[in-house]
Amino acid sequence: ADFKQPLIVLATADEESSMRGAKALVSAGRPLARRALIGEPTGMRPVSMHKGMMIEKLTITGQSGHSSNPGLGRNAMETMQRILVHLLALRDRMRHQKHPGFEIDHPTLNLGCIRGGDNTNRICGHCFLAFEIRPLPGMDIDSLQRDLERSIAQLAAADRVGWQLERIIVPPFCSEPDSEMVALCEHLTGHSRGSVAFATEAPYLQELGMDVVVLGAGDIDVAHQPNEHLPLERIKPNIRFLSQLIGHCCL
Repeated sequence: ADFKQPLIVLATADEESSMRGAKALVSAGRPLARRALIGEPTGMRPVSMHKGMMIEKLTITGQSGHSSNPGLGRNAMETMQRILVHLLALRDRMRHQKHPGFEIDHPTLNLGCIRGGDNTNRICGHCFLAFEIRPLPGMDIDSLQRDLERSIAQLAAADRVGWQLERIIVPPFCSEPDSEMVALCEHLTGHSRGSVAFATEAPYLQELGMDVVVLGAGDIDVAHQPNEHLPLERIKPNIRFLSQLIGHCCL
């Protein structure tokens, strides 16, 4: 059939990490489209909102020295311990921020990786911590990031150590309450709209003016696993849905 409206198949780079491809599209102001479907394993349930993702990689740089005289150095691990206390307190405070649309109805903070030091008889000169925050839609993530960096700077200055923070930030997403795209996908799939805790390119496509929904076959619980898979019996229903969606939007 001849399309009355164009159909764009869009692939983006670094979707699993920095969202560099989606950010480049926003900078370029393209593509121009009215609606967007982002394929993710949602069990064919239309997703109208998701949490954001703030990946933080912090390095504390102190001064090594022989452990027999602590005054010879500045222990980076001790500063990191104080920062960890601050982060856990932040996590506890964020539990009071609620959104009823999510199964886990508050922001989460996960301490993912830590390493530092090289021997028991040396003052730890470097300590590294990787952690993530998953903020809710409506949260001011710029303010949250500024407060986080201000607290780290204050703790590091008090101990006279250096610090460096690498960050990757993906905003939360929430479709408009009257989203025609979400309503159409609810009608075609028979599933009501829902939410997920993982992040996608949705906020970037929304910034380009698109009515966005996240939807696809499969289960997120098997994603990023050694045996990541999509059962064969889920492929035909997905193809049928996509055909119907294209028919409504393009034909």
